[in-house]
Amino acid sequence: MDINPPDKMVELAGNAGQVKGNLSPSQLLVRGVMGGAYIAMGGGLATVVGTGIGAAMGAGLGKFMAAAVFPVGLILIILTGMELVTGDMMLLPVAVFQKKASYAQLIKVWIYVYIGNLIGSLIYASMMAFGPLRSFDSATGAASVNAFGQSAINTAQAKVLPYMAAGSMGWLAALVKGIGCNWLVNLAVIGSMASTSVLGKFFMIWFPIMAFVATGFEHCVANMYFIPTGMMLGATVTVADWWIWNIIPVTIGNIIGAVVFVSMIYQFAYGKKI
Repeated sequence: MDINPPDKMVELAGNAGQVKGNLSPSQLLVRGVMGGAYIAMGGGLATVVGTGIGAAMGAGLGKFMAAAVFPVGLILIILTGMELVTGDMMLLPVAVFQKKASYAQLIKVWIYVYIGNLIGSLIYASMMAFGPLRSFDSATGAASVNAFGQSAINTAQAKVLPYMAAGSMGWLAALVKGIGCNWLVNLAVIGSMASTSVLGKFFMIWFPIMAFVATGFEHCVANMYFIPTGMMLGATVTVADWWIWNIIPVTIGNIIGAVVFVSMIYQFAYGKKI
C-alpha cells in the first residue's frame, strides 16, 4: 500500500511540525536559506520558460508553461528536507492543535525560516540578475538586460504597481491572492504526506503548485525572489513599495490560507481519529 489515509496524513503533518518545533534557530535559519533559494530556482526557471510564450501562443498557455516548471522548488524542499515558511504556516499550527508543539515554538519556526527564506531568495536573485538575465556585447563587453531580464522586470512591476495604483483595494487584493496561494501550497504539502512513494509525492506537489502559479495567486517567498530580481535590473519599484504593497499583505494572506483553510479544517475533520 503506497497511500496513507487522511487521518494518517494529518497525524504525519503534526509529527512534522513537532520535529520542526524542536530544531535550533541555526538549523531553521540554514534550512530556510536553502528553502528560499530552491523556490527562487523555480522562479528563475519559470521566468526563462515563460518569456515570449504568451505573446506568441496566448496568455493562458504562457502562464501554464511558466507554472509547469515552477514546482521544482517545493519538490526540492520536501524531498531534501529543507524549510519553507509557507508550509510551516500549516504544519506548526497542526502540531500545536495536536499538543505536539507550543505557540512559542511556532513563532520561533516562522521567524527564523522567514528570515532564512528571504536571505536565500536574495542570494539567488543576485545570481540571476547579474548572470542569465543579462547579456554581454562580444565587442565591448558592455552588459545589457536581455529578453529574460526584461520579463523579470515586467513581473516585478506587475506584482507591485497595480496594487499601489488601486490603493486599499489593491492591498486587499494582494492579501486575498495570498490566501488562495497558500491554500493550494499547503494542499500540496499535506497531500504529499498521503503518498509513501517519491513519484506519488512528486505529482501531489506538482499539480497544486502549478495551479496556484497559473491562476495568478501570490506567494510571499516567491515574491522575495521575483520582485528584487526585477529591481536589480531596473524595475520602477522601491524596497518600501515591495514590502508595503506585496510582501506584507501577501504574508498575512498566506498565514490565513494555511491556518484557516488547511490546518484548522483538516485537524477538525480528522483530529478525533488520531
